[in-house]
Amino acid sequence: MLKEKKMIILTGFVIGLSALILVAFGNPANMGFCVACFIRDITGSLNMQTATGLQYARPEIFGIILGSSLLAIINKEWRATSGSAPVLRFVLGFFMMAGALVFLGCPLRLVLRLGGGDGKALFALVGFTGGIALGSFFLNKGFTLGRSYKQKSVDGIVLPIVAIVLAILGFAGLIGDASAAKHAPFLLSLGLALIVGALAQRSRFCMVGGIRDYILFRDNRLFLGSLTLFLTVLIGNIILGNFHFSFTLSGAIWYILSMALVGLCGSLLGGCPLRQLILAGEGNGDSAITVLGMVAGAAVSHNFSTASTPALVKTGGKIEVIIGLIIVSFIGYMIISKQNKEVI
Repeated sequence: MLKEKKMIILTGFVIGLSALILVAFGNPANMGFCVACFIRDITGSLNMQTATGLQYARPEIFGIILGSSLLAIINKEWRATSGSAPVLRFVLGFFMMAGALVFLGCPLRLVLRLGGGDGKALFALVGFTGGIALGSFFLNKGFTLGRSYKQKSVDGIVLPIVAIVLAILGFAGLIGDASAAKHAPFLLSLGLALIVGALAQRSRFCMVGGIRDYILFRDNRLFLGSLTLFLTVLIGNIILGNFHFSFTLSGAIWYILSMALVGLCGSLLGGCPLRQLILAGEGNGDSAITVLGMVAGAAVSHNFSTASTPALVKTGGKIEVIIGLIIVSFIGYMIISKQNKEVI
């Protein structure tokens, strides 16, 4: 158990350090490592959305998937599996991304924003925790998306191959518009993401899992990774002079509700956006479907103007969050009701 804790703490430290490095070399401030933001930009690079400055083939996503794949293969943990409620996973992935883009960040960015002094992120943390608590309630009542089954290897290798192809195209400048986006050097981003992907695969690092496991089992192992990530970014920003405290109540309720949606979806899916990428890299086709749902969520959020801006939570985003909370809660309720009837 001590070895597991050390690996989780190391992973949190490396993610935090990577975020600081990437910001120093060009990534947007407080967005050094954000899965939701990176996926959004990749959808732009493929012309699935056309927001200016958000059309860059972010190598961090490709690196995370490939780093997970490589270490899983080395440790003989890679296996192709799928078959667990693919449509529901797509829907949950869609709304997880929709919620993240109303807040303007995934759970990783939530911690990065806190570490940079953004007091509004405290509201998001409250909502995120509340969403995970609701998801834990459903889990405790028997919620499950069913079991996955072993598949042919080609089923699990599709997403890693797509990641390789897009990484090559992105590096060659054949997709996206790197000139309009703030970004660190491509190879630096890819290299750090490979390390993060490998470490997260080994440690099972998960922002949702840390809070969920404490609520359900009083197990704080995964939470130590998130805490280490926060402390690394906080101390790093203070040393580098990048800590700027700010606080306002503007949009607080929507920060709470949007990240509650992210936490709820992550709980029912079995992991945060980063964890879904890691599992997809290990050959899990169900998580690959979830990632595709996240891609669709990013495209829809920008094409229909529901994603927030730094200054404004849009009306469409507010409606989307409410609809998402209703639909995802309904999914949870229907499944536990079915489970209870089967037991009776």
